[in-house]
Amino acid sequence: MRQIIYPLLFATSILVSCGQHAEKSYKKKKDKEISKAAKKFKIKGEDIVQFIEPIGGCFATDKITVDGEQVEYMYREKPEFEEDSGWRFLSGTETQDYADNPDNWLIYDVNTIINYDKAIMKYIDLPIGTELERIKGTDEFKRINN
Repeated sequence: MRQIIYPLLFATSILVSCGQHAEKSYKKKKDKEISKAAKKFKIKGEDIVQFIEPIGGCFATDKITVDGEQVEYMYREKPEFEEDSGWRFLSGTETQDYADNPDNWLIYDVNTIINYDKAIMKYIDLPIGTELERIKGTDEFKRINN
């Protein structure tokens, strides 16, 4: 599942938000502007609650923030830029074509994704290299062995 996000990392230049949804648009490889206003988020920016101290940004798919699906898969890799926490969140329903499309991703403050799925909060301090998968029907995650 990890390889699913790599095309995105090299195809975008994105600004990280602080406590809410991405506040600025970002440019795709071909300079096409994508704005947060074009997306209909399940949680309004003003309804985001501060659950944790800021630790940086994370990548998450629209399956979570727009469609409202739970986080089913999360992993932490070496950060790609200064404000990056290294966390990547997916619903597990993304196809490779979906994941390859940068329009389906944004960078959020990690706290924002906790607002979408509070079950991830107790795992946020785990180190780089962590890969977790939700245990079906629970709010618990298990480590995935590589």
